[in-house]
Parts: sequence; C-alpha cells; structure tokens
Amino acid sequence: MPNLAPLKIGIVCPYGWDTPGGVQNHVRDLAEYLIAQGHDVSVLAPAIDEDALPAYVVSAGKPIAIPYNGAVARILFGPIAFARVRSWISQGDFDLLHLHEPAIPSLSLLACWAAEGPMVGTFHAAAKRQKAIFAIGPILEPVIEKLSVRIAVSEAARLTLTEHLETDAIVIPNGIYAEKFRNGIAQPQWSGETIGFIGRFEEPRKGLSILLEALPIVSRFVPNVRILVAGPGDSDATLKTIDPQLRSRISFLGRLTDEEKANFLSSVSLYVAPNTGGESFGIILAEAMASGAPCLASDIPAFSSLLGDGDFGALFASEDSADLARVMIDLLRDGPKRSALSIAGQEHAKFFDWDTVAEQIFSVYEMAIVGSQKVGLASDNRNWSRLLNREGDNS
Repeated sequence: MPNLAPLKIGIVCPYGWDTPGGVQNHVRDLAEYLIAQGHDVSVLAPAIDEDALPAYVVSAGKPIAIPYNGAVARILFGPIAFARVRSWISQGDFDLLHLHEPAIPSLSLLACWAAEGPMVGTFHAAAKRQKAIFAIGPILEPVIEKLSVRIAVSEAARLTLTEHLETDAIVIPNGIYAEKFRNGIAQPQWSGETIGFIGRFEEPRKGLSILLEALPIVSRFVPNVRILVAGPGDSDATLKTIDPQLRSRISFLGRLTDEEKANFLSSVSLYVAPNTGGESFGIILAEAMASGAPCLASDIPAFSSLLGDGDFGALFASEDSADLARVMIDLLRDGPKRSALSIAGQEHAKFFDWDTVAEQIFSVYEMAIVGSQKVGLASDNRNWSRLLNREGDNS
C-alpha cells in the first residue's frame, strides 16, 4: 500500500449490518484492513442491534426490507436518515468518503447528496433495469457525477452501471483473505464424495433447487455422493420438498463461522455455485478457490468471468439441472481433473487477496484526493430535502 500519511476515511454501507451479505462483508473486511494499516476509519450503516456493532461502525438507524435484485435488501432512506448522514459527515472531518452502492435509495445516496469533496463510489450490483430502483434516474445522474472516482467490482457490475446511468468505472474485484482459506483444515465429517453449497438457500436465485434436482441423476453414478448446505434458512421446510429417499444424502449445517467456512471449503470434493442470476462477482467462489476446492458454477456472466471461462473452475448451463448433473458426475469420477482445477483456482485466488485489492483501492483514494479539499457538507441540500419529505421517511 502506498506510503501516505494516515487518512480519515468514512465508509458508507447501504445494507443492514446485522444481515449477512457480500457488500457488508466487503465493507467490513476493507475497513478492518485499512485500520490495520493505520488509517482512521468510520463506517456508517443501518443496524438493528446497535450494541453488537464493532467500535468503528456508527448506526444510522434501523433498516427496512424492500425487494431488490431477486432478494430482500435492508436499507435506510428518508429525511431522518438524511439528517443522521449529515451529522456523521459534519463530525467526521474525513479526508475521503467511500460510498457503496450509491445508485440505490440508501445511506450512500444520501451521503452523496449531502457531501462535497473527495468521494469514491463502489458499485456491486449486476441486474437488469428495475423500475422501482431506477425510476429516480434523472435525479441520480447529477448526484453520481459528484463522485470523484467510480469503482465496479466486476465487468458485470460495470456494464450494469453504464446501462443504467451511462457512466463508467474502474473494475476492482472484491477482496478475500486468501491465506485464511489456504490454511483451512479438512474435517472428516465433511470429506468424501461431498458437494458443498454456501448461501441463503431459500432465495431462489441462489439455485439450491437446481442442485437438488440434479441429485437423483448424480446419485445413480456416484453412489456415496452427499450435499452439504451451509447458510441461513429454514432447512425443515426445504427438506419436505425433497424425495424422502434422497433426504439422507443432504445435510444442513446452518451458519458457519469464518474458521468453520475455511475448514468446510477445504474438506468438500467439489464446491457448486448454481446461482441463476443477480450476481455481480461471486465472493464465495473466490474463497472456495483460495481453499483449494475444485469449483463448478453456473455460466452466468459474473461467474464465467471470475472462473476465467472455465480455466479456474468448471461451468454448466445456468438453470439446467441435467447439465449440472453431467458435469458433477464427470468431476466426481475424475480425481486428476479436480486436482488440476484446484491448483489453477488456488493460484488465481491470489489476485483477490486483500493485499492486492486494497492497494488498488488505495490508489483510487489517491486519485480522488489529489487537488481536492477535505470532505464537507454541500452548501445547499434544500432540493434534496424537499424530495425526501415528499417520498416520506423510512427510518
């Protein structure tokens, strides 16, 4: 990382801090990495349980749930939230603001309205045009133009940004602590002819149903195959939808700690990401590659790009359970092929290590800061205040 004097950095997380998610994890890891490098970091985020927040996180209030991009987003918006954002900026004396997902009605958009000075925006979403979110596009465009530099976490996210707002961004991927996953310890209970899956499995776009539909075919050719599902959700309800003769092959593990996740990924014979869309990156695939797990993913654009079009992990036709079964059988019966994918993937995962990613982000910070004053409040927010009051308060 460049040898600059320590900075005061304000980071805005748009989604509820209490809810697991890729953006929240990215913000957490980036903040903790920057703090470890000697920078003074404050994160503003919606939160339900303020008492459980890390010392560097400031709550802006409780989020509300809205449908977004095939999932439920917990965000915060409205005049009271706007006042809290302004207060946080005023008290922060920041050298720079880093706003995540500033193109949706969220704290990041409010911060972009409220502030002036060096601001970096990171865009995570990869989605088709959604009327509910982008109806305020004419208002968004001049606000987004206030950003000093724009980052997209993948080419898919960059294309989404250009489609919706006709602006461009530098592509810098999400970060992982690659060494932590390389040091995972294989556990006997998760080893053997095992298929790993991690995610909010009740969300249709995560694709667990596609994986389960492939199981009857795979089990005929790989008699000892088992599917291990980790992540939040109602496992009892999901099991009721599965053929009783196959239920013994499926285990639901609940949420895993970071250490357990590293061990889990180091144990399974194959990690499968059957997501059907709405993904801009695929951080769990990067973590799985770092752990040495051979990866198999749907060929949605973000995953295909992440896996080098098949060079660092196998691909199957998205939403095609028969094709998924075919590739799973091939890999489970071919140890050398899995080993080759494991080696290639683990080497590729170094590209996503925080030591590499944070240096790229910090270079963007330098670009944003050069020739700019410190962050301050914009001189006139009356138009935005009137808009927010018409929209109502969700805080």
